[in-house]
Parts: sequence; C-alpha cells; structure tokens
Amino acid sequence: MNKKQWGKLSLLMGASLVGASAFAATAFAETGDAERGQAAAATCIACHQANGSGMNIPGGESWPRLAGLNADYIIKQLHDFKEGRRQNATMMPFANMLNDQQIVDVAAYYSEMPITLGQGGDDADEALLTRGEQLAERGDWDAYIVSCKSCHGPGGKGVGEEFPGIASQHAGYISNQLHAWQNDERSNDPQHLMGAIAKRMSDEDIQAVSAWYATQDVSAQTDSEEGGTAQ
Repeated sequence: MNKKQWGKLSLLMGASLVGASAFAATAFAETGDAERGQAAAATCIACHQANGSGMNIPGGESWPRLAGLNADYIIKQLHDFKEGRRQNATMMPFANMLNDQQIVDVAAYYSEMPITLGQGGDDADEALLTRGEQLAERGDWDAYIVSCKSCHGPGGKGVGEEFPGIASQHAGYISNQLHAWQNDERSNDPQHLMGAIAKRMSDEDIQAVSAWYATQDVSAQTDSEEGGTAQ
C-alpha cells in the first residue's frame, strides 16, 4: 500500500470510528419538557423564528434551522457556548441565560418541531449542485475529502449529538461554519475531523456542498422511505 492509499484509508477509518461513537451515544442530561422549553425559548424567536426555521442571510450571519435537530446535539452546542468551547458573540449571552434544565427543555422543544426547508441553494447552477452532491454523497478522494454522509448519515439527516442533520439547513449557515472550521475559529467537533476536512475544501467546494444540502427536503425523503414512491 503506497502513502497516498494509506492516507485515504486512515482518513476513512477516522471518520468511521467517530461516526460509530456518535451512534453509541444515548445518554441524556435530564428529561426535557417541550412545553417548558417553549417558554424558555422566547428569546430565541428573534433569530431562529417562531417555527425554528432560522434565516438565510447571504453574506451575513445566517441563523440556523433548529427545528427537528437532535435534542442531544442542541444540548451540547448550548453548553459549548456557555463554557467557551464554541465562540459566537450573538449566541453566548443567550446561552448563558439558560440553566441546565432549561437547556434540556429548549432542546426538547426544538427537536419536536417539523423540519423546515433550507434556503440559499435555489440559485445554484447545475454544475455547482452536482459538485455538492459528489462531496456530500461520495467525497473526493483525490483531495482527501471524506463524504459528508460518512458522519452526518445517509441523506444528511444527522447522527446523534456529534453530527447534526444538515439536509434542509440554510446554505449561508453551512458555509459560515465550514469557513469557521477552515480558519480555526471553531473546534468543538470530535477529533477535529471537521477542521481537517474543511481545510481541504476550496471556496467553491464549500459553496457547492452548502447549496446542495440546502436544497434537500428531509420531509420528502422521509415520506419516500415510509411510503415508497409517491403516485
């Protein structure tokens, strides 16, 4: 096995191991109460909207869709904001307003909401979306880029508390986070896997995969899996 082949195998093994650990993670801090969470999330509405859809702001700070995200993932991110493991000037003061039980309740509230459609991918051309699909579904081994689904799961629906659902997420938010990992401005992921991958991506790659995931309708995927092809 030559050096290039070994590099590819090592990267794939790392992604697989981290993905497996996320599948095994099942612990909850406390039982969340969505009704209490709705009250605690009153200050979240200004950015994340009443339906948890967030907002795509081209060239600005896009606010992510929280509706339908894994509760444990939301819990982890809020604690990371509170404890400084994740930096964001907008989010940190709001996270610090919540106590541990409120964090669990807010996470339960948003996780039970229907997933809304992502924004920011509709204007992407076919070539860009094709590149985005390649990176998301198959990766690019020539550039040592692991497929997104290796960790985020088939269809980008997410895996446990470490890997959020990114299908139907806003393109602006995905792009901003990939650039943050690329520039060492975010590092609260397992084994720094996201940083390693983001650094191998060009600006066009980031734009492509962000646009492609924004166009993926998770509800349509679920309907297809449960009921077969619609007639």
